Amino acid sequence: MKTKLIFIIVALSFMSCIGDLDVTNKSAVSSKSMWKEEGDAKAAMYGLYNQFRSTFSYGYFTWGEYRTGLWGDGLTGQTSRDQVYQNQIPTNHYFSDWTELYTTINDANLIIKKVPIIHFNSENTKNEVLSNAYFVRAFCYYWIGRIWGDAPLLLEGYESDSQEGLYPQRTSAERIFEQIGNDIDKAYKIIPDGIVKNRASKASIAMLKADYDLWMYKVRKSGDNYLQDANEKIQSVLTNPAYGLENNYADIFNDQPNKEVIFEWTFVQGEFTSSETENYLVPSQYVTTKYINNPIQTGSHQQWCFFTPSFKSFLTAIQADQRSKMTFSTFYDPDKEQTFQWINKFKGHWINNTRVFDSNILVYRYADAVLFDAEIKLAKNNLQGAINALNQIANRAYGIDNFYSNLTTFEDVKKAIVNERKKEFAAEGKLWWDFIRLGVVFEENPYLAGRQHETNVLLWPVSQNSINKNPELKQTEGFNK
Repeated sequence: MKTKLIFIIVALSFMSCIGDLDVTNKSAVSSKSMWKEEGDAKAAMYGLYNQFRSTFSYGYFTWGEYRTGLWGDGLTGQTSRDQVYQNQIPTNHYFSDWTELYTTINDANLIIKKVPIIHFNSENTKNEVLSNAYFVRAFCYYWIGRIWGDAPLLLEGYESDSQEGLYPQRTSAERIFEQIGNDIDKAYKIIPDGIVKNRASKASIAMLKADYDLWMYKVRKSGDNYLQDANEKIQSVLTNPAYGLENNYADIFNDQPNKEVIFEWTFVQGEFTSSETENYLVPSQYVTTKYINNPIQTGSHQQWCFFTPSFKSFLTAIQADQRSKMTFSTFYDPDKEQTFQWINKFKGHWINNTRVFDSNILVYRYADAVLFDAEIKLAKNNLQGAINALNQIANRAYGIDNFYSNLTTFEDVKKAIVNERKKEFAAEGKLWWDFIRLGVVFEENPYLAGRQHETNVLLWPVSQNSINKNPELKQTEGFNK
């Protein structure tokens, strides 16, 4: 059985270009032979999560944070990064390519297509596999819809390069977001009860739905029913005794089981340890030997990016804030006559004089739920309720009860939510979406100041390579100059 599982996982990861999307092409032989029994379906689910993790290991941060105006060069820089920081993204940028996202979607589509015809000994297992596929597909399309807007909507799994539909047109963003909601609802309806942090669970699906609902309500202006549903989903998480805030902020990131994490991508030495976070540390060769990992956190990669000086000042403005030391550190190396700085989140482990980037990437945690709750209450004009939620986060951070006792207006509370999200989630890949959802992106990012009227300035262009392959694709308006 072990040999069969290995074969299936290898088959799932076999790549070949199909049309413009470069989605996974399973050979006809492996496709027909693998979808036979319950074990095949579970292996497909694990393979899906391997691809899911790989897809977001770098893009999660580039798409989700680097456009905020809070990032710049580290010890050195790259033109391709500056283009993102400054929101001047060309059509040939590496991350304008959606290939890996659609590869992940194709794996999910095949599970959704094939699993219903497989016999399962347990209906719960069948539902687990299907709900995970719907969850992953929804997650990917949620990012696609926010990154590119209109995009191909593919719901059938491709198994051969002779299938129809290999050169799709872009579907309206409205239809993309409709499908996202449908998929999340399907996943939530059938997911078995239980606590699991690196795959879909009732709580992680609820977090995705609340995130989506708030986007629909606040950004896409789709109606009050989305706000109500967001509230219901967040309350289901907040009242779940399995989750809560850790007392010590640093404990969230030590990769030990803790009550704060709701959904994460797991990174394991010897399996998969590559992500954007490898660029957050200091290259060992720059540092005096005695200071390597003592205290300077070093690795073998160049430090391509870091917080801007103004953001560092913002993060350290309140000395009592326990988050600032966990977020980043600074040390002067007297022998090198140089000050080094590094990000402590997701730094992995120092093993046999080598940095292993095996820290899990956290996607949703309990603090998200608390601050979503504050946002929902503010939208309902329940200022005191929003302040109470903010004070939960502030109490852990500063050790002060009722820290936000002097807030009196809607704008005061909104600003506090923005500030707490910046401090709480720095370098966690979500602040770009927060800025858009909270309506402050043109205020927070100096590179976007005065650019509100530029067409689709908050989207990404479609990769020119994709357009060259597929004549049915059109470039996003605003990038087709």
